[in-house]
Amino acid sequence: MSLRTLESLGDLNGQVAGVRLDLNVPLDGTTITDDGRIHAALPTLRELAAQGAKIVAMSHLGRPDGTVDPQYSLKPVAARLGELWEGAVTSVESHSGDEVSSEAERMNPGDILILGNLRFDSRETSKDAAERAEFAAEIASVCDVVVSDGFGVVHRAQASVVELEAARPSAAGRLIEKEVGVLSQLTGEPERPYTVVLGGSKVSDKLGVIEALLPHVDNLVIGGGMVFTVLQAQGFQTGSSLLEKDQIDTVKGYLAKAQEAGVTIHVPVDIVMASGFAPDAEHEVLPVEALESGRFGSQAMGLDIGPASAEAFAQVVRSSKTVFWNGPMGVFEFDAFAAGTRAVAGALTEVDGLSVVGGGDSAAAVRLLGFDDEQFGHISTGGGASLEFLEGRALPGLEAVGW
Repeated sequence: MSLRTLESLGDLNGQVAGVRLDLNVPLDGTTITDDGRIHAALPTLRELAAQGAKIVAMSHLGRPDGTVDPQYSLKPVAARLGELWEGAVTSVESHSGDEVSSEAERMNPGDILILGNLRFDSRETSKDAAERAEFAAEIASVCDVVVSDGFGVVHRAQASVVELEAARPSAAGRLIEKEVGVLSQLTGEPERPYTVVLGGSKVSDKLGVIEALLPHVDNLVIGGGMVFTVLQAQGFQTGSSLLEKDQIDTVKGYLAKAQEAGVTIHVPVDIVMASGFAPDAEHEVLPVEALESGRFGSQAMGLDIGPASAEAFAQVVRSSKTVFWNGPMGVFEFDAFAAGTRAVAGALTEVDGLSVVGGGDSAAAVRLLGFDDEQFGHISTGGGASLEFLEGRALPGLEAVGW
């Protein structure tokens, strides 16, 4: 497995480079609330511009389901990129045809043209490979080469991720190259102690990565909504907290496997139990042995790990040499329930070794809570993609560029 990198494309001076990015940024109306993915795209774009390429950039945004929907327009992304870019940035709402061709002809080296949201065309996500290939050929009609640099979508068999790369000479951009390099360290021979921190809502979403990483890790730290299924598997009552009853037996099996493999499982010793799911919900800290003993009884809902757990988790993280974190420890969007996530994020910034934030909600959390990207070894731009990579799955978008 060897990625085709930008060097394989040869002289790009005057060439039109079609670049598949992941610019699926969160929006509040037309305001971008986290521009991390735009910044992550800049190194590849700047290298292409320095080589004299004209750049036709493309991405999806949201889930418009194959119809043109103005709320999913990439115009806010184009405006933000224009603020960060040294050259001209223009955008269109189409993907091919006269409008795209005429704009491409007017471009100077280093200019960027952003195509319309790829998912405005149903063929982008079609299950029919022929339909995807047709759409890819239309996009490729203005491109001399194709650069794949949207790591957040490499686990999807979509037209711009697979078929477009087959339609023209293609290579991975620097972001994908970096993501693969960092994540490969986590499945190779990482420096020890090696700790994986998992959170988020559903334990079922993380079973694959737990199974894949158990033979490699020293510590598995579990928080977030998924921890209540784990606690029930250990015999604790969890009130009205999020629970996947159908996964309890499966979790018991993984706990036994971890013990056999000599992996230390760290679960909370206390939980912030709330009266309901709301930013101003009344709440109290209770030990895991007595989560239904407080003011709200069996209706209590766990929304964050408690302070003792936060400090214990942070200590495990700080004492590790390699850490991968995917999933918040609580409802970090609510200030009252963000302390656990903040503690884990802060500990990652103190790791004397490799610290990796696994994209998705974890990446959003560190930025929302005021951390700088530079404080971490690596912040992945793909939550689902990073997990599937670590699970050892074949990723169509990586296979399309030689992996």
